[in-house]
Amino acid sequence: MKGAYSVVLVGSALWTKERNIEAEPSSSSSSCAIQHTTGQDRCLQAHSVETLQPTTTLIKHSSKLVTHTCHTTPFSFTSMLLVLFLIVAFAPGLLSSLPIASESGHRPPANQTFRPGGEEVQNLKRVSSYLSKINKPAVNTIQSPDGDVIDCVLSHLQPAFDHPELKGQKPLDLPERPKSHNSTDTVEETYQLWSESGEACPEGTVPIRRTTEKDILRASSVQRFGRKLPRRHVRRDSSGSGHEHAVVFVNGDQYYGAKASINVWAPRVTDQYEFSLSQIWVISGTFGNDLNTIEAGWQVSPELYGDNYPRFFTYWTTDAYQATGCYNLLCSGFVQTNNKIAIGAAISPRSSSNGRQFDIGLMVWKDPKHGHWWLQFGNGLLVGYWPAFLFSHLRSHASMVQFGGEIVNSRSRGYHTSTQMGSGQFAEAGFGKASYFRNLQVVDWDNNLLPLNNLHLTADHPNCYDIRQGRNNVWGTYFYYGGPGRNVRCP
Repeated sequence: MKGAYSVVLVGSALWTKERNIEAEPSSSSSSCAIQHTTGQDRCLQAHSVETLQPTTTLIKHSSKLVTHTCHTTPFSFTSMLLVLFLIVAFAPGLLSSLPIASESGHRPPANQTFRPGGEEVQNLKRVSSYLSKINKPAVNTIQSPDGDVIDCVLSHLQPAFDHPELKGQKPLDLPERPKSHNSTDTVEETYQLWSESGEACPEGTVPIRRTTEKDILRASSVQRFGRKLPRRHVRRDSSGSGHEHAVVFVNGDQYYGAKASINVWAPRVTDQYEFSLSQIWVISGTFGNDLNTIEAGWQVSPELYGDNYPRFFTYWTTDAYQATGCYNLLCSGFVQTNNKIAIGAAISPRSSSNGRQFDIGLMVWKDPKHGHWWLQFGNGLLVGYWPAFLFSHLRSHASMVQFGGEIVNSRSRGYHTSTQMGSGQFAEAGFGKASYFRNLQVVDWDNNLLPLNNLHLTADHPNCYDIRQGRNNVWGTYFYYGGPGRNVRCP
C-alpha cells in the first residue's frame, strides 16, 4: 500500500522515500475503503499498517486507511468529495510532522519538526572544514591492510607548515646525533603494516595517515579531536582524571634527551574512550598549566584510530594538554622529514606471550645547533623534529625524563577497567610475558648519551598495574611493567 514514508538523514541532506509495503490482516471484520484509482467503492478487510524498520535509522509511523462502514447501497458522491477533501487537507501536515530520530536513538517530542541547518549540520560543516585543512593533496596513495589510507604528501605541504612561523620554510638539514651511541640492539627491527606491500612514498614526500570523518565523529568535539584531555599531573594519578601510570623517572638535573627500546604488544582496551600506551616523556615546567611535554611511543586507542592495533605515535603540549599540541600530525607542530615512517600507523609485528618479542628503539634529543627536539625511530631513522619555538620551558632543556605505561580508567561500568597495560601481565611474569623497556639512557648538556642515575619507580595502583626495575650488561637499565587492570585485588 502506498502512503508509508520513511525519512533518512544522509550526510546533511534530508530526503523522503515512498515505499510499497504489504499490509498484514489484523482482524476479520469488514469495512469499506475507497479505491481511488477506479473511483469505485469496494468492501475490503480492515488492515493495520506499520512501516518496516530496517537496520539503518528510519522513522516508523502508523498510517491508517480512510474507511467507512460497508453499506449495501452505493456510496454517495457527497461522501466521496468529503473524504478527498480531508486527504488533501491533512496529508501534507502529517508528513511534515513525522518525528526524526537522532543519532543517539532518541526522538524529539511529537510536536517538534526536523529543521535542517541545526547543530548537527553545523557540526558536519566543522568536520568537513577540518578534514580539508588537515588532509593535504597527495602525490601518491597507499592502501594499508588494516584499512588505513596513507597519503604521500610533498614535504613542504605537510600540516606543520600551516604554522605562521613555518610558512614558506622547508625541513631542516640533519642534526648532530648524540655521542657515545653504543647500540646493543639485537631484537628484529619493527616495521609498520602499511609498508608490508612493498610500496613506499617517493623522496621529497612524507607518508601521512589520512584522517576520516568517522575518526573525528568518535571524538567529543572537533576541537578535542587528536588531543589528550586537560589534566595537571603526568606521573601521578590525579583525582577525577582516571589516568593511571606505572613508570620510572629521573629529575633534579638538566636533560637534553632520552632513549629506550620499548617492547610492543597489543593490550586489550575495554572501553572506546580509554587507551593504553607505552612511551617516553620529556618534561619541563611545573605540573601546573605551564607544563611542557614531548612524548613518543606506541598506543592502542579505539577512539582515536577506530581499532585495537598498537600504533606509533607522538604528542606535544605547552600548557598541560589544555589548548596547545596534539597527537601525530593532527595540528601544526611536528615537522616530519622521513618518507618511510607514518606517524599514527599500525606497528607490525607485535610480541606474543611465550613467543617472539619485538621492540622499537626511540630517541628524543635537542639538537645543539638549532635547539629543535628531534625524534629517531628504530636503528637510526630520523622521523622529524619539534621546532623550539613551540615551547616555553623546553626551549631551554627538560627537568624530568619519564618512561613507562599509562592507561585511562573511565569506570564506565562502575568498577575499575579491565583495560590492560603493556602485555596485560604483571611485571613479575618476566621476559616473554611481561612488557619491558630496556637500555634506558638520557642525553646531557654536551650531547652525550649516559645511563640513568637516581632512578625513581612509581605505580599509581600497584594492584592493577605494577613495575620492577633491573640492570645487566646487555640491557643496561631496564624494567618490566604492566598488568590486567581489574582483578580480585583491583576491584
